[in-house]
This record gives sequence, C-alpha cells and structure tokens, in this order.
Amino acid sequence: MRTPEETFPTHFTFGVATSAYQVEGGIENDWAEWERAGKLKEPHARCGRAVDHWHRYEEDYALAKAVGATAFRISLEWARIEPEQGRFDEAALEAYRERLLKMKAHGLRPVVTLHHFTHPSWFHRETPWHLPQSVPTFRRYARRCAALLEGLDALVISFNEPMVLLLGGYLQGAIPPGIADGALTMRALENMVRAHAAARQELLERLGRVELGISQNMLAFAPDRWWHPLDRALVRLASPAYNHAFHEALATGHLRVNMPGVASTRVAIPEARDSVEFIGVNYYSRAHLRFVPRPPFIEFKYRDTRGRGLTDIGWEDWPEGFLQTLRDVKRYGRPVWITENGIDDRTGSRRPHYLHSHLAQVLAARAEGVDVQGYLYWSLLDNFEWLEGWGPRFGLYHVDFDTLERRATPACDYFRAVATQRRLVAPGTL
Repeated sequence: MRTPEETFPTHFTFGVATSAYQVEGGIENDWAEWERAGKLKEPHARCGRAVDHWHRYEEDYALAKAVGATAFRISLEWARIEPEQGRFDEAALEAYRERLLKMKAHGLRPVVTLHHFTHPSWFHRETPWHLPQSVPTFRRYARRCAALLEGLDALVISFNEPMVLLLGGYLQGAIPPGIADGALTMRALENMVRAHAAARQELLERLGRVELGISQNMLAFAPDRWWHPLDRALVRLASPAYNHAFHEALATGHLRVNMPGVASTRVAIPEARDSVEFIGVNYYSRAHLRFVPRPPFIEFKYRDTRGRGLTDIGWEDWPEGFLQTLRDVKRYGRPVWITENGIDDRTGSRRPHYLHSHLAQVLAARAEGVDVQGYLYWSLLDNFEWLEGWGPRFGLYHVDFDTLERRATPACDYFRAVATQRRLVAPGTL
C-alpha cells in the first residue's frame, strides 16, 4: 500500500452540486403533482419558488467561487425544456444556454445532469420507463440538450441515482410514478440503461466527444444482526444489486440484478458496453439490513455504531464506508468523480468535521491508486429535499426560506481552505 497522500494534486477539482427542481423554483412536473396530492412527509409542503436559483444564479455562482469551487453541478429540468410531448420550449433552452455560458465565465466548469429524478407531467402517462417507447423519448430530449453543451467542456451525467428512482418510484411506490411492482422495476431499469446509451450516441453526434457518466448513490451495507444468516445474505446481495448493477451494465453491456423474491433480471444490452468516461459516486452513509418475513423482505436501518451521533436526517456518519466504496469502483478502470457527498447539519456545527473525515477518505483512496479526480459537495445551498421537504439542511450556505438570504456556515471557511490550499486542514485550526 502506498503512503497516504497529504495534499490534493493541482488537477483535482473541488466543486458544488445542485439540482434544478430543488433550487430553481417555478417548475411544474411530476413532483409538483406528487406534492399537491399530499404525498410528502409533511403533506402541506410545496417546493414552489424553491430558493429562486432561476433568478439568482449569478449570485450563486459567485458564492461557489467564494468557497474556492471551480466546478458547479446543475441539472437541466426536462419539464421546462419539453413541457408537452414533442414540443420544446426554445426560451427555456436559451435560458439554460445563457446560464451555462455565464457559469463558464465565472471560472466554473459545468457539470450537467440531464435527468435528476423529475419528469414532465406527460411522461408517466405517455412513455413511462417500463415501456420501450421511453428510450426514443429520452433520446429526443438528449438531442436537444446536446446543443446546450457545445464548447463548454462539460462533465455530463445522464442519470442521477437511477436505483433510488427505481426502488422508490417503481418498487416501493413512495415517489413518482408511485408504482410497486418488481417486474416493472426491472423493465424500467433495462430501459434506463438503454436510454443512457441512446443519449450517449446523440451527445457524440453533436459534440464529437463527451465525458459522460452516471451519478450512482452508493451505500455501505452491514447486517442489522451480525449473527443472523439472512441479514448477512441480504448484505451479500444488496451491494451488487444496488451499488453496482447500473455501473456494471455500462461497463460490460450485461445487466444483472439478483434479489430473490424482490426483483431480478439478466439481460444483454450490448450498446451500453464501455459507455462511460468516468464513474460518478454519491456517498452519504451506511445502512444496516434486516430480513423481515414479508415483501420486500428487507428493512433499512441506520445505527450510530461509533457514538458519533446520527446526522439530522437520521443517517449514520460512516466515512469508513466511503473509502471502501471508492476501492470498489476501482474495478471499472475509469476516473472517479464524487458527484455528491454531504451532511444534513441544521446547526452548521458538524459540517467541517464531516468534510474533514470524508476528504481524508478521498486522499486514502487516491493513495491506493483510485483515480479520484474531483469532489462535488452536496450542496451549495440549503434546498428542498424531496419527501423530507424543507427540514434538512445540507448547504454550505444557510438559506432563510422566508427571505431567501444566503448566509455562510462555518463549513464555507473550511471548504475554501482545503480547496485553495489543496491540502487536508484540521477543523478548528483556521
């Protein structure tokens, strides 16, 4: 094993991450419909104007630069771009192009996500993911998005956390489209893999070259009862299915999921083989798995095994799993980008320590030969957190949701110190 690195190389990128629906405001899509149906944990919560990034984007670019960021992750909102099936909004396309050009002018490399959970309202009615028609539909959308990226040297993400979308929306029915069907889950998964490959073809045709990947939510797993054989079996099945099935499909052209009694598939998708230039990792926590004698036979639990205290959203603070996750993706032989990592810390006091412990794992992974090229913190701003509504606060900048004032948290100074000095700084020494 190589000696652990103490500094980040000059080419290493520090950046911040956002997504359109969570920050822009004024979007009508499937999630807005879900909210009106009262299906959030707080039934009356609405995203609404979000934090008005749509109008304050230049202010937010300046905030990112102020913490030393040189990359800014956004998503394109499909519902703005194609509000009716087959009808594209040219004003929305021009607005996104202007935002990307100004991002570049601020010295921020664009990291552009084509699909971050949300869909136009018509999508689930007309061409849902479990139907083959979803693939040409996404291809058509990607073709229009490709024109926005010309000359920007953008890092491009086709799908954000596809397994979260599929498990939440197709297996559990907890998020749009609200289906609970294992067979349809697997059909939708296959079509999303095909859609990624189709989008890649469109991007290459327009741009000539592209740095394309996905952002995969990756969890560390442990048995809830270390002595229970079925809990231990769940752990052996969960990581290949949840963490790696999508990555493996885009590397090998073979999609394999094996979760007996829940959802399984095995299919060749040759057009997906070698279809990424980088591996995107979103890492937050570790889950303890418990077998239960009823479908879907699995419960997720978060436990504070080291006495660090659960994060405010109730997740385990487990940086050790971050290193193992990065070791695991080394197998794909591609550069790695941390496309999300962050903590719900509603007082702001824990975030510098969280950053320190997780960035230390990035350095440890690099010392072991994992080609981690960038780290994007989730998120620049407090924002709307899906089913959790307005409770969680992941932002480097605290946002007053009434006035929309952005205010620096202690993590801003810490992030700036690491990003500009390019070395791991101990919290409390600034």
